[in-house]
Amino acid sequence: MGTLRYSINVTLDGSCHHEVGLPPDQESMRYWTAQVQEADAMLFGRVTYELMESAWRRPPSGEWPDWMRPWELPFARAIDRARKYVVSHSLDTVDWNAELLRGDLLPQVELLKSQHARLWVGGVTLPVALAQHGLIDEYEFLVHPVVAGRGPALLGGLTEQLRLELVERRELRSGAVACRYRPVS
Repeated sequence: MGTLRYSINVTLDGSCHHEVGLPPDQESMRYWTAQVQEADAMLFGRVTYELMESAWRRPPSGEWPDWMRPWELPFARAIDRARKYVVSHSLDTVDWNAELLRGDLLPQVELLKSQHARLWVGGVTLPVALAQHGLIDEYEFLVHPVVAGRGPALLGGLTEQLRLELVERRELRSGAVACRYRPVS
């Protein structure tokens, strides 16, 4: 059975809003590029899929946008070519190397875990549902030294306490800290 890892940027006060942490720098982009390259497939809800696609999909021209800095290109290339699964009841179709998942989520995620050694999930809402059912094997948070005071909360809406043990910690020069946890049985 494969490993499902939930990875996300988060502020000190638990905000997961993509615009309230530290802006990406070369070190954090290298970190996230390595994580995406390590994954066999990615799992997104509709909102995260559309957000990531709008920022990181290679344009039809084949040329990356002018706003993208050279050190962001490895991440863009990695996520652009990654295999993706999208959980959505409102989308009719997906592309960008993606497959649409509908219906009962639990057996589909269990099947994906049996098909992929390393499955990665991002976003805010979908991970709550997966965590509620014990489907997440690892939690990876890049904690930014910022208090946002707003935005969606990390695993907001979780109905049961989730006990985790720290298995890896890495400090970045920006002051952000990458922490990886596993659920305590």
